[in-house]
Amino acid sequence: MNISILAATSIVDMARETGETFGFDTKIFLSQVISFVIVALVLRQFAYKPILAVLEERRQKIAEGLLNAEKIKQQLAEAEQRHADILAQANAQAQKMIDDARESAAHLADRKQQEAIVAAEQIVAKAREASAIEHERTMMELKRELGRLVVETTAKVTGKVLTSEDQRRLQEEASRQLAS
Repeated sequence: MNISILAATSIVDMARETGETFGFDTKIFLSQVISFVIVALVLRQFAYKPILAVLEERRQKIAEGLLNAEKIKQQLAEAEQRHADILAQANAQAQKMIDDARESAAHLADRKQQEAIVAAEQIVAKAREASAIEHERTMMELKRELGRLVVETTAKVTGKVLTSEDQRRLQEEASRQLAS
């Protein structure tokens, strides 16, 4: 233990000698320490605290900004999703309208085709009717003409003048033979 006391004493002596060599004065050192502590306290009170408060406020604003940026990103993602949903709905409605229009056009085309078929059938029926009437009229004229020719030929062949009763009888007979 004596050795440690001697070692500690020798260290203290060595420190004193070094201090005297470099001009160390305890009073000046203590006054400098006190001045340093006072300046540190003043700086802490009037400089560091306001700076730290500003830094803390800035940190909070940055955190708030990051939080707001995250909220904005989320709102943007939601808006994009709504946009995509609205666009999908609009596309579905447009496709439905197109399908309805196609169906309506097909229905209209079928209806117009049926109307055209009916109109064509009516035209064909009228043409047949007109043809039948024309055929009948032509046959009547042909019968008359044939009867006239038969009467004329008979009159020339027989050389006598036929009475109206003879002419009528010959015409009826020619018509009967023509009909069969």
